[in-house]
Amino acid sequence: MEPIEEDMDYMARSRPSQPGSRFNVLFIFPVIGVLILLLFIAAGVFQFDLSGIVDSLVGLMILFFFLLIVALFWAFASGAGQGQQH
Repeated sequence: MEPIEEDMDYMARSRPSQPGSRFNVLFIFPVIGVLILLLFIAAGVFQFDLSGIVDSLVGLMILFFFLLIVALFWAFASGAGQGQQH
């Protein structure tokens, strides 16, 4: 039997990072905001009670605020680590 050739070169397929691609993730925040706004509009029109979930909604909005700040730092830091790779 012939020995298997083990010195194969593997190329990593990494697509080049586009500057705006990380900002596309931020579109989830307006979508969530519109859904919460629709919930409030539906509660006003159809007169259903939101008093049981108000604390949860406020906590959710505070959480999304902090997630937005973290996501903005992540999106703006897209090219920061490219010069440090060896």
